[in-house]
Amino acid sequence: MNATIYLMTLLFHLIISIQCKSQTIGAGASAIYNIQTESFGAGARVTVFPNSRISLTPQFSYFFPFNKINEYTIGLGLEGKFIKRENINLYAVLHGGYNSWINYKSSGLKDAKTTNWNFEGGIGISTNTCLRPFLEYRYNLKFRETHLNLGFIFIFGCRNNKGLNTDKCPTFK
Repeated sequence: MNATIYLMTLLFHLIISIQCKSQTIGAGASAIYNIQTESFGAGARVTVFPNSRISLTPQFSYFFPFNKINEYTIGLGLEGKFIKRENINLYAVLHGGYNSWINYKSSGLKDAKTTNWNFEGGIGISTNTCLRPFLEYRYNLKFRETHLNLGFIFIFGCRNNKGLNTDKCPTFK
């Protein structure tokens, strides 16, 4: 577990320290609701925009001990905008991650274990403002469950309230 935390800290530090003219970086948080387990969680993410259609999003989520399922996930998402308008984006999400199921022993599942890998696919909607609210619907292929993420991303260096720093990022003009 210490190695996983070290690698994720290194990854977040690397992404935040990127000073490339063609990239924009944001960070944010979300509230999460797992529909099948009726569980509540919280998430944090960093978003890197290498261009106007693709986003890379290292993410951390945690489902609290008062839920049926107490777990955390550290992973990397890829978002591809398939509808991009002046004020709103619709995007597809692919996310892979390491999952630590903390209270797996209380599960009735035959093969329950603490260390898991998961893969999620989904769809999301967000605005194009400097403070960017988003809503995502995701399906976890491993555990066959769905969850909703409602949150925001703050875009660093944003100046024109369209989520773009056109002085720093000429690719977004």
